[in-house]
Amino acid sequence: MMEEDVLYMKQALQEAKKAFERGEVPVGAVVVCKNRVIARSHNLTETLNDVTAHAEMQAITAAANYLGGKYLTDCTLYVTVEPCVMCAGAIAWAQMGRLVYGASDEKRGFQRLAPTALHPKTILQQGLLEEECALLMKEFFKRRR
Repeated sequence: MMEEDVLYMKQALQEAKKAFERGEVPVGAVVVCKNRVIARSHNLTETLNDVTAHAEMQAITAAANYLGGKYLTDCTLYVTVEPCVMCAGAIAWAQMGRLVYGASDEKRGFQRLAPTALHPKTILQQGLLEEECALLMKEFFKRRR
């Protein structure tokens, strides 16, 4: 699975770069179901003036619409940065089969604030392409200061 995971995380990184170019916090997400990308997104909180428009939320909504149902048990969400508590809650409600993220978020990540937020059956993998994902975030915030 590792080779496919890298491929899909690179696609999530492409989404994060789109966010970066738009002045959004550079987080990207891709939902894969049965070896097919069914949704992709990046942060749109500034663009939509909506604090809930995180990459994960956008991708979950798009994936549910694509599948015609709210449960994503056969899907994997690839996201460049550890989800916040809000997104972890949405991932749990969607019953996401698997979550793979790149960089940890020590300040706002769900692992620190709500470590049991995910659905009990969701498989978690962390740290995939961690350096690339973290570098994009660091560069974004360096430019903002």
